[in-house]
Amino acid sequence: MLYHLLYPLHTEFSVFYVFRFITFRTIYAAITALIISFLLGPWLIEKLSALQVGQNIRRLGPESHFKKEGTPTMGGALILFAIVLPTLLWADLSNIYVWLVLLVTCGYGVIGFVDDYLKVRLKSSDGLSPRKKMFWQLLIAFGVGVVLMTYPGFQSTLAFPFFKGFNPDLGWFYVPFAMLVIIGASNAVNLTDGLDGLAIGPVIIAAGTYLLFAYLAGHATLSGYLQINNVKGAGELAVLCGAMVGAGLGFLWFNTYPAQVFMGDIGSLSLGGAIGTIAVITKQEIVLVIVGGIFVMEALSVIVQVTSFRLYGKRIFRMAPIHHHFELKGWPEPKIIVRFWIISIILALIGLSTLKLR
Repeated sequence: MLYHLLYPLHTEFSVFYVFRFITFRTIYAAITALIISFLLGPWLIEKLSALQVGQNIRRLGPESHFKKEGTPTMGGALILFAIVLPTLLWADLSNIYVWLVLLVTCGYGVIGFVDDYLKVRLKSSDGLSPRKKMFWQLLIAFGVGVVLMTYPGFQSTLAFPFFKGFNPDLGWFYVPFAMLVIIGASNAVNLTDGLDGLAIGPVIIAAGTYLLFAYLAGHATLSGYLQINNVKGAGELAVLCGAMVGAGLGFLWFNTYPAQVFMGDIGSLSLGGAIGTIAVITKQEIVLVIVGGIFVMEALSVIVQVTSFRLYGKRIFRMAPIHHHFELKGWPEPKIIVRFWIISIILALIGLSTLKLR
C-alpha cells in the first residue's frame, strides 16, 4: 500500500525513491511487525485470559506440562496480524506470489482457528477431526499448485542442492509435489509446537533464510551468478519474510519460557504453510528439508514411533514428538529449546551453503 502510494511520488520528491528497493521495505516490514506485536501482545493476552481461552493439556503428555493448563492459547492470531498488515503496507501488491503466500497463511490460519476454538469450547485436546483438517489443507494447497502451474514463466522443475545439473521437470506432477511440501511443512511445524518457544525459534530462522533465497531468486544477476532458478517477482517475498521474522520475534517475547501465551494451531499451521509455499515459489523446496531440519526431525519421530508400535508393539522413543523424549530423559525444558534453536541455526547455514556448493 505504501509502495503504491509513495513510490510514484519519487519523480517529484526524490526521497520516495527508496521505496523502490526491496531491502528497504523488507527492513521496515520487520520493524512494523515487531512494533505491532509489542503493542498488541499484552492486550491480546489479557483478552484471551478474560475469555478463558486456555490450553487443554493431554493427560498422556509429560506431567511437567500439567501446570501449563489454562495458559492462553490462540496467540497465533497476533502473529497473523503482524505478518499480514506489514506485508500489505510495504509489499508490491500487484505481485501474485505475495497474494498466494498470504492466501495460504490466512487459509491455514482459519483452519487452525477452528481447531483451536473447538478445543477450547469442548475443553479437550481434540479439535477439528484430522480428516476435515487435511481436506481443507489439501484444497488450499491444490489451488496454489494449479495457479503456479498456469502462471506464465513459472517452471515445474526441481533444483537439487549439490547437483547443479540435475533439474528434473515434473510437469503437472509438480502440483501434488507442491501440495506435499506445503502440507508437510504446515503439519511439521504444528508437531514441533510443544514447548515454550520451541517452534517459533526455528520458524524465525527459516523465515530469515528464505528471505535471502527469495531476494536472490528474484534478482536476475545474482541468481545467474549463483546458478539458481531465477523466478521473476519472487524477490518481493523477502518483504513478507521480513514481516514473518519481525512477527516471530515479537511473539517470542511473550512465548519464551515460561510462556504467557501459546500460538495454537492458528499460528503453527499458518506459519508452516507459509514457509512451505515460499519454498515452492523460490524453487528451494528440497533445501527446506535441511533448513527446516528440526521440523523434519519432529515429524519423522512421530512417524517412526507410530509405525514401530503398530508393526512391532514397541516404542523407539519414550514419547513422540522427539522433544518429549528428551523431556522424559530429564532434560530441562529451556535446555531442549535452546539446543533445538542452535541446531536450527546450523542447519540454516548448511542450507545457505548450497548456494555455492553446486
